[in-house]
Amino acid sequence: MPVKIRLQRHGKKGKPFYWVVAADSRAKRDGRFLEKIGTYNPNTNPATIDLDVDGAVKWLQNGAQPTDTAKAILSYKGALLKNHLAGGVKKGALTEEQAEAKFNAWVEEKTNKVAGKVDGLAKAEADAKAKALEAEKAVNEARVAAATPVAEDSEEVAVESGADSEE
Repeated sequence: MPVKIRLQRHGKKGKPFYWVVAADSRAKRDGRFLEKIGTYNPNTNPATIDLDVDGAVKWLQNGAQPTDTAKAILSYKGALLKNHLAGGVKKGALTEEQAEAKFNAWVEEKTNKVAGKVDGLAKAEADAKAKALEAEKAVNEARVAAATPVAEDSEEVAVESGADSEE
């Protein structure tokens, strides 16, 4: 039975949400699957991915072929790296401890990179809000300045018309 690791679409129209599943390649896209490995939500920035890395590695070692998008997701979360390191352990090139240390170092680096992106996005959003607030304040000050001379002019007109009535 040819097994594929692929995405199964859920969510409503225009708001996709995917399950990462191991499924028989002959099954429908959203049909029967063998095991749910994780979830993928592309609606958030950065995209939210929850993946059982060990489950994905198990399926990869059993011969499951990931689709292009699933392969990108597995690579992003480190499942392909862990599978590669497991192959090195099996061949005797690495010990289990060395492979685990390399994987943990990679995960730490990846986590810092993602956290940096999240911080950058938050900072950009805060800067955009501050810039919009400054622009709004400038518009409000201009509006108040434009409204104030009109009030003085009307007082002057009232004073002049009062002077005319005295004459």
